[in-house]
Amino acid sequence: MEIRAVVKTEVAAFTALEGYAPGLAVVLVGADAPSAVYLQQILRTCRTVGIEGRLVELAGDVSGGHLRRRILELNEDPLVSGIIVQMPLPPEIPLSVVTDAIDPAKDVDGIHPLNAGRLLLGHPGFVPTTAQAAVELLKRSGIELRGREVVVVGRSNVVGKPAAVLLTREDATVTVCHSRTVDLALHLARADVVLVAAGRPGLVNGSMLKPGATVVDIGINVVNRGLAGEALVGDVDFESARLVAGAITPVPGGVGPVTNALLMTHVLQAARAGAELARSISVSTAGVVPQ
Repeated sequence: MEIRAVVKTEVAAFTALEGYAPGLAVVLVGADAPSAVYLQQILRTCRTVGIEGRLVELAGDVSGGHLRRRILELNEDPLVSGIIVQMPLPPEIPLSVVTDAIDPAKDVDGIHPLNAGRLLLGHPGFVPTTAQAAVELLKRSGIELRGREVVVVGRSNVVGKPAAVLLTREDATVTVCHSRTVDLALHLARADVVLVAAGRPGLVNGSMLKPGATVVDIGINVVNRGLAGEALVGDVDFESARLVAGAITPVPGGVGPVTNALLMTHVLQAARAGAELARSISVSTAGVVPQ
């Protein structure tokens, strides 16, 4: 992949210059199967491009206070350039525990309120990588977005909402649907482009789609297929949808690799900013004479 090849070269140059590799800490709370699969993919990508990946596993019954303290420790670790905390969290822990604790400068998945505000206002900052990857995949595939009807199924703060903002920037006309939407099929039937990130396997099928629509399946679910064992599937019923859609992403192997590659670029960006900040602090204190 072009993005991964470029970042690998740039990470090697950074490591040679600074004497250490960029570091990514990935925090997993509990044993959520799709989350574990996704994080292992991230760690493999880290190894491929030369980034130091660190898996931080916490028990599913961990307290919000302990999780917050662990994040604050990672904030202070100079070898950690970026931090991601895999969602969903256990229901007892509010998302604000993570979003309020994580250092915005290390928030490479763009969930801190400061980065979320920058996204909404169109200012530079870290963007949620899965949402960014979905839009990047459409653009790199030559899918026209300007003036097109786009439906985003899912309104999470980490995928659905940021994807809608990014698509609006591309001059698409965006409708956001969710669990309370009445007659989802009615909205999908007029969509030129559909992004699905609802966390429900098979939520969208071919009968609901406009013929020729482009479908980006962002979901990742582990389902039990009896004697065939467990399988990874998306939120779209692929077999029925591919007969109607003009183009469709598979699960696995669609948005995921692009997400991971873009995440690596964010980690490198954070590492460069951290190294520059450390140098500026060193220069500013070099001339200070103790009294």
